[in-house]
Amino acid sequence: MSKKSVKDISVAGKTCLVRVDFNVPVKDGVVTDVTRIEGAVPTIKYLIKEGAKIVLCSHLGRPKGEFNLKYTLKPIAAKLSEYLGKPVLFAEDVIGPSAKQLKAGLKGGDVLLLENLRFHKEEEENDKEFCKALSEGIDVYVNDAFGTAHRAHASTAGVAQYGFVKTAVSGFLIQKELEIMGGALDAPKRPFVAILGGAKVSDKIGVINNLLEKVDTLIIGGAMAYTFLKALGKNIGASLCESDKVELAKELLQKAKVKKVKFLLPLDNKIADAFANDANQKVVEGDIPDGWQGLDIGPKTIKLFTDAVANAKTVIWNGPMGVFEFENFAGGTKAVAEALSKTDAVTIIGGGDSAAAVTQLGYADKMTHISTGGGASLEFLEGLELPGVACLNEK
Repeated sequence: MSKKSVKDISVAGKTCLVRVDFNVPVKDGVVTDVTRIEGAVPTIKYLIKEGAKIVLCSHLGRPKGEFNLKYTLKPIAAKLSEYLGKPVLFAEDVIGPSAKQLKAGLKGGDVLLLENLRFHKEEEENDKEFCKALSEGIDVYVNDAFGTAHRAHASTAGVAQYGFVKTAVSGFLIQKELEIMGGALDAPKRPFVAILGGAKVSDKIGVINNLLEKVDTLIIGGAMAYTFLKALGKNIGASLCESDKVELAKELLQKAKVKKVKFLLPLDNKIADAFANDANQKVVEGDIPDGWQGLDIGPKTIKLFTDAVANAKTVIWNGPMGVFEFENFAGGTKAVAEALSKTDAVTIIGGGDSAAAVTQLGYADKMTHISTGGGASLEFLEGLELPGVACLNEK
């Protein structure tokens, strides 16, 4: 089911409420990471070129529904104006007199940024009256914040859901997420390999279940692998394990067998006698001795996983292979990132730690797509309908 994007409608002279993700780190009034701002620029520039009147809205941090200048979006308006090469107007409120006055005075090509949406608790409550006030004078709703698309908030879904704005479309960022991630899930080039890592099986149950219906090979690394190894009767020492999920892990392994999906788990592990970068460490195959814990995959596993990637035509990766923040236990994650950078497969990085790893290692430009949403991309991979996408007009 495809959704309309800004290119499918005429926006000239229309007032567009654009939900962007400007939840960026700000220190002493200076934006310290501009990635998300840069991500929003193509949609905003397109709307400027088409002569739309642009009203941008975003949240920043967790002000808990109270006006708190620590979380003001003002520095972001200044930073954005540098990218656009034109002034960005800033409203000192969201639905108050400043916003109303500035909205009313907009001309084609003007850009206005509203103050932090979450200064109102009604934003996260998806309050109908707040949605109505936010929609005042708005002709078109544009959602370009994939990172919050799994939230049913006023600005991510409510304004369109309640029918206050009838024309609701995606910006280029969300359009790309839907086309590339959606395309990979619905009609992947095969072999289709999914790599899942991170700490908890419980966070990824739905994703594993959904991917077992679609992939040819499922690779499990990171701490969540130890719950599966325990399910196979292996001794995992002091490794992180969700004991209450061992039975479920057995069921998922059985499902993979029935579906004829290759289910790859670590053959060897890099283990340590404490959770620290400078702990004593060694590589073991099979059982992990008592008192030791697995913190990364070993060399045989690296070969197993990277060989599977080398032969793939579509790869989705979400979650590191070990404790990536410890240099001594980052090898598995680095090896997978490098393998993905060398393949000619469609490579999709599902946000969060994997996206950070790929970017840090300098492989970002070698990937087909790096998702801008952590929780949203997980729910998308799980096959769930995202409120911020469901509310958009269908083609």
